[in-house]
Amino acid sequence: MKNTLLALLSATLLFSCGGENKQENIEVPVEAGSEELSNLEKEHLLERASYADSVNAGLAEDTFKGSARREASGSFGDAIVTVNYGSPGKRGRVIWNGLVSYDQVWVSGSHWATAVTFSEDVVINEVEVAAGMYGFFTIPGREEWTLILNKNYDQHLADAYEESEDVVRVNVKPVELDQEVQRLTYGVEKVSDTEGAISLSWDQIKVSMPFIIK
Repeated sequence: MKNTLLALLSATLLFSCGGENKQENIEVPVEAGSEELSNLEKEHLLERASYADSVNAGLAEDTFKGSARREASGSFGDAIVTVNYGSPGKRGRVIWNGLVSYDQVWVSGSHWATAVTFSEDVVINEVEVAAGMYGFFTIPGREEWTLILNKNYDQHLADAYEESEDVVRVNVKPVELDQEVQRLTYGVEKVSDTEGAISLSWDQIKVSMPFIIK
């Protein structure tokens, strides 16, 4: 997928305040029947991103049964890291070991696979990962999660997931949050100009995959 694709489909404004990045997704309407977009590109179009943000901020009741398509990104010098994902809502359901089973590979979102794009090469868990787009999968557990980058980002859920296509795996301990996150939310957190982490937060759990820009 061309680097200009997501720029044409959405705009992400990044504001720096007190060392933290505030992200605002601006949805750009695109004709659903456009023949210029591939199926993958259509699946990555942002939908109801602002709605999900309002739900998480407590400004709106979550009554939508579907998933929002959202995006998070962060800049590290000349490098950009982007996460495009489906964002389901909790809506009173039991998430961990309920809606999402323990010890099974999970798409870590909804519908089309969560896609992580690195504009530059990175190092994750001492493994060199080339610039490009990857599928982000996880294996949730009660005490430990496995976070996975996989070569196959163009798939529905984890239907076509193959462990042999894994690029890197990271085992992490989940962090319990003080406040519930109603809509699944990713973040690209900046530690320095060369270090950061991809985080996933939902319900009262947060997990993070650290990376270093080469």
